[in-house]
Parts: sequence; C-alpha cells; structure tokens
Amino acid sequence: MTPAWDDLKVFLAVARGESLSAAGRGLRMDAATVGRRVARLEQALGTALFAKSPVGYALTEAGARLVPHAEAAEQAMSLAAEAVQGRSEGLSGQIRIGAPDGCANFLLPQVCAAISADNPDLDVQIVALPRVVNLSRREADLAVAVSPPTAGRLTVQKITDYRLSLAASRVYLDKAAPIRARADLRDHRIVGYVPDMIFDRELDYLAEIGIDRVRLASNSVAVQFQWIRAGAGIGIVHDFALPAAPGISRVLPDEVHLIRSFYLVRHADDRRLTRITRFAEALAQGLRHEVARLEHAVDGAPGWGAETQHQANP
Repeated sequence: MTPAWDDLKVFLAVARGESLSAAGRGLRMDAATVGRRVARLEQALGTALFAKSPVGYALTEAGARLVPHAEAAEQAMSLAAEAVQGRSEGLSGQIRIGAPDGCANFLLPQVCAAISADNPDLDVQIVALPRVVNLSRREADLAVAVSPPTAGRLTVQKITDYRLSLAASRVYLDKAAPIRARADLRDHRIVGYVPDMIFDRELDYLAEIGIDRVRLASNSVAVQFQWIRAGAGIGIVHDFALPAAPGISRVLPDEVHLIRSFYLVRHADDRRLTRITRFAEALAQGLRHEVARLEHAVDGAPGWGAETQHQANP
C-alpha cells in the first residue's frame, strides 16, 4: 500500500520532533491523533517506524530508510503548490527564521517588519535560539548563523560582516577604576557568555581578548546587553545594538574591536522553492542594509569617540 501524503507529513513531524507532543504542536493536532496516524502508517507498511524510549520516539532502521522518501514527497508537494499558485507579486504563507538572539533582537524585527509590510499575505516567525538551529529537523525554513556549517545538506550564503566592541554604560564608567589598557580590565566586573554554553567558537569573544573570568554570565545576548545597560559591568556588545542604548559607550576601541560574519543557511532541497528564494534574497539585502545603517549611526553620532576616550582615560 502506498502511504498517503498526510500520513507521511505526520511521520516527518514525529521524526523531527522526536515525540508525539512536539509533532502535534507543529501540526496543530493533539498528540493522541498523531499517535493514531503513526500507528496507521506503520500498519499500512507492515513495519515499526519508531521505537518508543524514555526520551521520546527514535527512528527504527525502517523509519530511517523512509525519511528521504518522505522528504522527497514534501518537496514535491511544495513545488506543486508553487506551480499551481504561480508567481504572484507578493509573498504569502508562513516562513520561519532561526537566528542567534543578537541578530534576532536587534536586526531581524525591523528587517522582517519591512518585508511583511511589502507582503501582507506573508506570516513571518522569528525563533531566537542560543544554539545552532537544526534545519534538518525543520526547526525553521532558513537560519542566520555566525559561522558556516560544514555538515548536512545545506546551502550557505555569506550575508555581511559586522563589528563588536568592548562597551560599558556611562554610569558604570563614572564610578569604576580607570581603563587605560587591556590589562586594566582585570579590575572590572565582566559580563559575557556562560563559558560552557558557548555554542559557536565565533562567540568566544572574551577568550580572544584574554579575559578568563566572567562575573555576570548568561547564554542570552539580550540579558548581557541589559546588564551592561544597567551599569552592572563591562562586556562585548554588537555595534549594531549600540543605537538602542545611547547610555552605552565603547571602551578601548583602538585595542578591542572584533569582526564577525552572518551567514544565511537553507536546506539544500529548498533551493528550487521560488517563495523561499525570494524571501531569502529580501532578508539578506535587508540585513546588509540594517547592519550598515546602525553601524554608521554609531560612527557618526556626536560625542562617541571623545566620550569613550574620556571614560577610558580619565
């Protein structure tokens, strides 16, 4: 018996979510219904597709063999929908983007708002995760990453470089010990990542500048930013985030300045989907423009250079 696409769609959701409840949330159906659909497919194929364990549903050997065929059917259904609907002037449907939370907090909202304004039938979801987004499990349709992945069936496009600086609030700098050189940082309260939760080596900023103790740590860029903004300490900040907090100044800009890159990552099977490709082009262009705009706002703001120099060398 040839399995129906609706059953294959449920099978893929369980394979990617590794549980009935996770699959149900994505499919908007209850876990019991998901379980019945899986059982129906297993009965139709005459073999078990999943092994239930204390940690969830794991693919059996037969289930693993079915995955590429189910994904091919998924791809064919997406292409068929595009062919029937044709290429319209605007984008429609739902697109989910995964991104590290620095990008998700300070860049994607305005970029995606602009794309949404031009495409009223489009629904955009931003998933901010303190880890690498798993496109193979379809956690998102595409992802922004800080280093290019080297494994998996993925396509990778560099979007743009961006800058990071050592920074602190003026409130903190006014009462803290002078900072005339990098060695002076030992006397200051450092804000940064939880060391064992750094999910990408490109985010290990403090090790790069010789700091080995983080007194205020979080796996969230947004939490670190708010600590620095509140005057709790000094840490690495994205330059594109600085316009959101005029009270934060760069410190030792001639000694501490980092450059990183954003990459747009897509599943290789999606390269033929016109809708995703058009969205990816608009997203990459919007991110390049927004990074340039915000970094220029920092560079051109009156008082940035003099103020920072004064605070670092009182």
